[in-house]
Amino acid sequence: MPHRRSAFFVSDRTGITAEAMGSTLLTQFDMQEFKRETIPYIDTVEKAQEVAQRICTRASSDHHRPILFTSIINPEVRAHLKLDCALSIDFFESFIGQIESELGQKAAQTIGKAHGLINEERYDHRIEAVNFSLNHDDGIKLKDLEEADVILVGVSRSGKTPTCLYLALQYGIKAANYPLTPEDLGCPTLPKSLLPYRNKIFGLTIDPLRLHNIRSERRRDSTYASMENCRSEVNEAESMFRQHAIPFISTTHKSIEEISTTILHKAGLSRRF
Repeated sequence: MPHRRSAFFVSDRTGITAEAMGSTLLTQFDMQEFKRETIPYIDTVEKAQEVAQRICTRASSDHHRPILFTSIINPEVRAHLKLDCALSIDFFESFIGQIESELGQKAAQTIGKAHGLINEERYDHRIEAVNFSLNHDDGIKLKDLEEADVILVGVSRSGKTPTCLYLALQYGIKAANYPLTPEDLGCPTLPKSLLPYRNKIFGLTIDPLRLHNIRSERRRDSTYASMENCRSEVNEAESMFRQHAIPFISTTHKSIEEISTTILHKAGLSRRF
């Protein structure tokens, strides 16, 4: 077993950027296990010194240098996180200089521009999309579906709700979802309430064993969670999608990000802000 290495994501704001970029790089080393820790709002020299001490203490106890990813604007704060006890990867220092040189312009060095509330119209659009997805979750509300950009359809627990919310938050997409019930699966046609919106439907499917495991966490030893029932529902759902030429993807081995990006691409949708 490889030794578990510590990885720190340190930022002067939320840490979303450092964590996303750093984690993406670490995924390329799948033989190594990482203990990941995000430390946000390190925006003063004093805070940076405290974090530096914490990282060096970890290096001593781990007997391996931690990997440190930082996204900090202030060069004085950044300087205190250039550590000999860790492999320090500074995203701003790595790229800002090259971009300044290309554009012939100095960077503004303003904190919070990536995830701050800069554009009220963009913020309002995102909130509107999230509210729409929540109001049209699991077929709760079937009115106003003409406003939907996409309607996700699939058996219960195939990943519809989290995908809808991710589409709303990240892309401003108004995504509704509809769970296929045993009654729906037993009919030769699409659910009646969805027929007017057939061109907006996108299917989600899932491996029956994975579905069985997910459902068993909620209702163990039930017909709903049985392997036989899961296999039957998935087969019937996929048959429905094929019969009516509904595009669909399997969520079994995909992250929410991958699922959402695939839907956006295959459904011909674009970011709303």
